[in-house]
Amino acid sequence: MSNDLFKNIEKKSGVNMQEVFKFAESIKGANFRDEKTVREIIQEVGKLANKKVPKEQEDQLVHAIVNDPKSINFGTIAKMLEKNKKK
Repeated sequence: MSNDLFKNIEKKSGVNMQEVFKFAESIKGANFRDEKTVREIIQEVGKLANKKVPKEQEDQLVHAIVNDPKSINFGTIAKMLEKNKKK
């Protein structure tokens, strides 16, 4: 991917892409059936994005990921986040 794309993402999101790549590398092989591991990953993603993940939302994400990690994708997570924004 081009540097311009990453710079654009960084500009719009405020998230450092180098940190995202470093984080992605660190979770390779993570056990997504382990609740503690999944919670740590969710909290770390929140830190990277400078967003507080409410406990209820964290619980929903953990439950969904631990119970069926293969069914979780960015679309599913985005829908969960949108649903919680409307409350």
